[in-house]
Amino acid sequence: MKKLLFILLLFSGFAVKAQHDPNDQIMSTNWDIIGGVDFKIVKDTEMLAVYTPEIKKHANKPFELEGYMVPIKDGMKQTKFMLSTLPINQCFFCGKNGVPIMVLVELAEPIKFTYQTIVIKGTLKLNSGNAMDNPPIVLSNAKSI
Repeated sequence: MKKLLFILLLFSGFAVKAQHDPNDQIMSTNWDIIGGVDFKIVKDTEMLAVYTPEIKKHANKPFELEGYMVPIKDGMKQTKFMLSTLPINQCFFCGKNGVPIMVLVELAEPIKFTYQTIVIKGTLKLNSGNAMDNPPIVLSNAKSI
């Protein structure tokens, strides 16, 4: 149940409020497209992404996002990480801050971790399976530009 709640919050795109510097948040048309994804809970262990027609138009095509790296593994060089609209030093889970929109990035070549924003371009993949097992939105075969 905790895993379900975490994944739901991770990708639901709740409005971010109060406990961060609003100037740090990345806003763009492409992030708005990603933020339109909703979720349907099938049972306690299964949740499916509900994709808008807008995001479906971009599926399996090149897609570009600017954001902040959120590592999922230790190390200074990263090939697989989450890309967020807020920097990692913002408190994602405390107070009224909410959870920012995130996508999984799979790079073709590793890049060095940074606290600065990065621009990533890759193929937008929409996973139709259980969002509890796999992130519903992925930028695959991506590169930093």
